[in-house]
Amino acid sequence: MAASSTRTRKKKKTKARSSRGTTTQESSASVAEVRRPRTKRRATAQKLATGQRDISVSEFFAKNRHLLGFDSPRKALLTSVKEAVDNSLDACEEAGILPEIWVRIDQAGETGNRFAVSVQDNGPGIVRKQIPLIFGKLLYGSKFHRLRMSRGQQGIGISAAGMYGVLTTGKPVKIISKTSRKDPAHYYELRIDTKTNQPEILNGRGAGVDIPPGKAGDAMMHKRGIEWVARNDLDEDTEHGTRVTIEMEAKFQRGRGSVEEYLEQTAIANPHARIHFQGPDGNERLLERANHELPPEPKEIKPHPYGVELGRLVTLLQEQPKMTLSQFLNQSFSRVSPTTARKLCNAADLSTRISTGKLGRGEADALYTAIQSTRIPPPATDCVVPIGEQRLLAGLHQVVPGEFFTAATRPPGVYRGNPFVIEAALAYGGAVAARKVSLEALTELAAESDARSLRQFLATTFGGVGTEAADKILNEAKLAPRQSPSKLKKAAMRDLHEAMKHVNLDEGQSMNVLRFANRVPLQFQHAACAITQTMLSTNWRSYGLSQSRGSLPSAPITVMVHMASVWVPFTSESKEAIASYPEIQKEIRLALQAVGRKLGMYLRRRLKVAQEGQRRTIFLRYLGEVATAVATINGGNREKIYEELLRVAKKKTSEADIKLDESGQPLEEPEELNLGDNVIIVSEHDHQKQNDDEEDEEKPKPKLRKKTKKKVRKKRRVKK
Repeated sequence: MAASSTRTRKKKKTKARSSRGTTTQESSASVAEVRRPRTKRRATAQKLATGQRDISVSEFFAKNRHLLGFDSPRKALLTSVKEAVDNSLDACEEAGILPEIWVRIDQAGETGNRFAVSVQDNGPGIVRKQIPLIFGKLLYGSKFHRLRMSRGQQGIGISAAGMYGVLTTGKPVKIISKTSRKDPAHYYELRIDTKTNQPEILNGRGAGVDIPPGKAGDAMMHKRGIEWVARNDLDEDTEHGTRVTIEMEAKFQRGRGSVEEYLEQTAIANPHARIHFQGPDGNERLLERANHELPPEPKEIKPHPYGVELGRLVTLLQEQPKMTLSQFLNQSFSRVSPTTARKLCNAADLSTRISTGKLGRGEADALYTAIQSTRIPPPATDCVVPIGEQRLLAGLHQVVPGEFFTAATRPPGVYRGNPFVIEAALAYGGAVAARKVSLEALTELAAESDARSLRQFLATTFGGVGTEAADKILNEAKLAPRQSPSKLKKAAMRDLHEAMKHVNLDEGQSMNVLRFANRVPLQFQHAACAITQTMLSTNWRSYGLSQSRGSLPSAPITVMVHMASVWVPFTSESKEAIASYPEIQKEIRLALQAVGRKLGMYLRRRLKVAQEGQRRTIFLRYLGEVATAVATINGGNREKIYEELLRVAKKKTSEADIKLDESGQPLEEPEELNLGDNVIIVSEHDHQKQNDDEEDEEKPKPKLRKKTKKKVRKKRRVKK
């Protein structure tokens, strides 16, 4: 028994050893399968380092020009004009000159996709050494590091437009600048070297050309083909100014998002400017000044402590290492008095006399925390100059047709330590642009449009025309909504034009929204803008307008919103939409509510007057029969009874006799309607006269000679 148990144990040990050996072999085999053969490296770190280099800002934006608003030929043309006009307006206002600007677009070449854009102003001009840097170098300017309201911010716009022109056509940017009548003008042809972000001067052996004053200079410019508007239509000399010409691949188009629409909106926000425009078809248009006073000059301020982040605070401390902490806080920031500086130092547990060079990261962090927890007065607001309610009304009334105008300016607000002001203006009534367009212009717009259907063409080309109004027009013209606008025949185009003139568009007309930032129109990225988002979230039904949920109201109404700030928070470098900060949206909503309340009062008053007029009509219809019946029953005098009943009817319907003056105040009692001072109401007589004048302009003038000949012939026949 003992021997057999020993044999059994030996067998088990042998089996265990054999199983262990098998497992070890299998595991080694599996590891061998997992392991892969070594691959040869493609490149070493040293070889990769040889291909690395820095790029200039010009090279970056040359490859990413869509970030600056040059993502399509149509948009590129508008962006170039906008940047040049913005610079012209800023230069004129800083010099204290009432701006006069000439914008001209000429077709260049035979292909039809090349245009030469020229913008000239009557500003102070540019000194010789600064011209190549301003027009041939990105991120060069005087506005980025100054906290004051201005149109441009980064110093990119006009130089980027020139860079786009060079990239698409290879033609240099042409600049001529005059600083006075007696001094010579400076003429440059240049381009940007994208690798170095430096200007390359191509004329005058790399130094530009000076044009002498007087007749010799005029002859020289004529010989070289240099254009310059020396005298305006008021017979005033253009003694100084700047003119820039950029040839580029672009697409000229009318309607929404066009250069002409941008200039119209610029005239609204800048009523002190006088703008000339000439398109490639040779048609000229003048946008006259509505105001002859320059806006006040904004003052430069220091940054507010609430708008400085921790990293920026550390940098500022390192830049001024020899100042005491109290001096640093008092001299580097606005609204920080010696008393406020002492409070900040005590909250951070720091001495007021400690040198800023001795402060480490921990002390800077404590100081930053103290700034956020300490109450500091808001920044000064003289750095921001709003348009003003009266100027807004004047500009809107001159450009936008309507019967009721109102404006409101909010008190200054603050976001991230930056002061800003929100303004809103409103125009109600008036004929839409679709009614005033001529047949020739409509034909050109349809041929140039990118819209795939007639419905899309009407809704995108004419402001205020929604899909409902477009369907009304197409039903009246008996045209298919999906038909291509560019393929319409002459007869169909004539029917469409007649339908646009006679169809009532008030009910289907959607609200037209005009967005501005620092007096500059914003024409793209509507949905991403804080102004549009606030418009959609505002309840316009409470002001007497029809509105579906999540959409703009349907009414013949134009609303403009303007944001003025030392630093507008744009969503991108192209400056097309305002970021949605809660502080900004709150002020926009309050401004919209202010103009909405005045509109609601006006609409309720107008409705009440109309209702009372209908009541009086009913009374007058039956007063004669009532007077006759009463006279028959009582045996009285019918005429006296009728006069008494008429007096009572007029008294009961006295609302129908109320007339309002231009400012919205009643000319007669009662006095309960008070719309305020910033209101313009166009009387029915003036409104009808304006419409009649527009219709008379469209009507062809009769040919008197033919009529005279017919009359003479008739007389001769009678004689025979």
